[in-house]
Amino acid sequence: MLLTKYTHACVRLEKDGKVLVIDPGSFSESGEALTGAHAVLITHEHNDHIDQPAVVSALRSDAGLEVHAPEGVAAALREEGDIAARVHTAVPGTDFEAAGFSVRTFGGQHAVIHAQIPVVANIGYLVDGNVFHPGDSFVVPDGIDVKTLLVPIHAPWSKVGEVVDFVISVRAPRAFPVHDALLNDIGRGLVEGHVTRIGARYGTRYEHLAPGGSVEV
Repeated sequence: MLLTKYTHACVRLEKDGKVLVIDPGSFSESGEALTGAHAVLITHEHNDHIDQPAVVSALRSDAGLEVHAPEGVAAALREEGDIAARVHTAVPGTDFEAAGFSVRTFGGQHAVIHAQIPVVANIGYLVDGNVFHPGDSFVVPDGIDVKTLLVPIHAPWSKVGEVVDFVISVRAPRAFPVHDALLNDIGRGLVEGHVTRIGARYGTRYEHLAPGGSVEV
């Protein structure tokens, strides 16, 4: 697969002429990422993970486009009416196919930000037994060896030690960053330095990938 990173949490996967997009959010170049997409996966309802107007526009522009998302997101999209039949609810612990990509779901809950901030549903997606996007969580997939891990490098709900421990726990051979739009270059260098150094001790090669960059996985 060809993996292309966009700003923050959005990635685009391409293989055999098919395109799967994960988390085209408001911090990302969502319109660009969605161009030519055949399926979209949304991890949760926060707007840095779903730019709803862009997703709705893409659905209306392409009658073949399908979306999979937790029920809260799916319900909001179905309210648009004409696109409802192509919006599917994703739940943890299931397998399905999206545009020729095999998808397995994990988790179910967004990481806690604060006791006074409600916890929402969050689905982590494993694509083709290879690429794992956890959304806003550090859920570790069970029963499978992840080949390519997308690491939430920075968030209001995490600290550096938890990021490193997530990489250590999954132990994927390769890892790339997501969820990094709130970092400046100094902060990114600090976090990525720890992840690179310590992850390597446990067999993970972490590689920086800037927005717009692509890599074969």
